[in-house]
Amino acid sequence: MNYGTLYGVGVGPGAPDLLTLRAVETLQRVDVIALPRSSDYGSSTAWRIIEPVVGKRSNQERLFLTFPMSKEPARLRQAWDAAFAKIGERLKSGRSVAFATEGDPSLYSTFGYLLGEAPRRWPGIRVEVVPGVSSIAAVPAVLGAPLADGLERIAIIPANYGVTDLVTILNTFDTTILMKIGSEMPKVIEALERTGLLHKAAYVAKATMPEQKVTTDLRAVRGERGDCFAMIVVARRERSGVLAGEVSPNAALAQR
Repeated sequence: MNYGTLYGVGVGPGAPDLLTLRAVETLQRVDVIALPRSSDYGSSTAWRIIEPVVGKRSNQERLFLTFPMSKEPARLRQAWDAAFAKIGERLKSGRSVAFATEGDPSLYSTFGYLLGEAPRRWPGIRVEVVPGVSSIAAVPAVLGAPLADGLERIAIIPANYGVTDLVTILNTFDTTILMKIGSEMPKVIEALERTGLLHKAAYVAKATMPEQKVTTDLRAVRGERGDCFAMIVVARRERSGVLAGEVSPNAALAQR
């Protein structure tokens, strides 16, 4: 069977002008844009990002797909089966489909499941991934601070899957990025207080969006539930980097 091409398109962190040229070209060209949303009655953040740039075309379908914010496997499988069926109908008819995803398709994206499942469901299908600007790049830009340099190491943690080892991670890595914070905010702040790193942390919600919020005193947001577009960056900035500091003999050997 000759399927249409499936694209996973990263649409960036929120600001429409952070869409890449390749993303815009792909979204304007495809027959169908698949747009994830968290409920049948909610809006799609991906569509809100791309609409000012891509616009509505009478010959292009906008396919809204619901993916509930849940950790229940049965509920998620049901949502994915419904989404796969709708996407499959379009691909089998020879139409190209672009799955628009916030940030980058390869980083905590719903497209990752589709990417793994596509070859099994539609053997021989052509899949193309269009990278996007991720929140991991956008948040440091908003803060005006680098994530790391030289020998510094970075850890990226999805906090809503548990932070029992967070103290160890904070003490091990130079920069820790906490995504998907959810209801774990009080535990995150507790770990920062235990490690003496509370003053080294910054909270950014909805980076580059009109509703952007930046807080450097995390005690002010202790009672908040961090939404899916919130991130905490903890930068120790204590290790000497190769570009700005002395290099130990062991580190110098490791660079050879």
